[in-house]
Amino acid sequence: MMPSCSALVVAALLLAQARGFLSASEDEAGGGVPPEWLLLHVVQGHVGAGNYSYLRLNHDGRIILHMRSLAGDADLYVSDKTLRPSFDSYKLQSVTCGRDAVAVPGDFARPVGIGVYGHPSHKESEFEMRVFHDQTVAAETFADEGSYASEDARRKRKSPEAEEEEEDDFQEEESIFWTILIGLLKIVLEILF
Repeated sequence: MMPSCSALVVAALLLAQARGFLSASEDEAGGGVPPEWLLLHVVQGHVGAGNYSYLRLNHDGRIILHMRSLAGDADLYVSDKTLRPSFDSYKLQSVTCGRDAVAVPGDFARPVGIGVYGHPSHKESEFEMRVFHDQTVAAETFADEGSYASEDARRKRKSPEAEEEEEDDFQEEESIFWTILIGLLKIVLEILF
């Protein structure tokens, strides 16, 4: 009974590492960011445990904030009511243990306050935030004569070829994932037996 439990633990750890490897390689290759998103800024900074670092967003339109913790664990709080949002006063948040992302709607009052919080589990957190302008919203606004298109309307407008390409990309990603997983499981089984 004991070897099977340890094999499951080892397999789970290896699976987590494989997932991390796949997501890291996608980000380095520019994956996950649609071509319609225009990179406006890259902001790097540090924040101490239990403290905030504040930024101000003045750009109009729908803005996407992608933040990753380079060291420690930084969390993201956004508000159009205060320039110093916190975990007590915010409109949008992302508080994961890794990558954080927030989509700031175009109808938020400007300037928008951004608070980066350093989680107390680490003495200091280092972060990198990429600020993107989502240009698809502006294009749809003009195409729909001043009204924002719903997400369902955008999906319906996709061509069958685009849907097939998305499905092929998903299947290819899934195939790579399963190939790595099976390889890791073979290694674990060889070690145990």
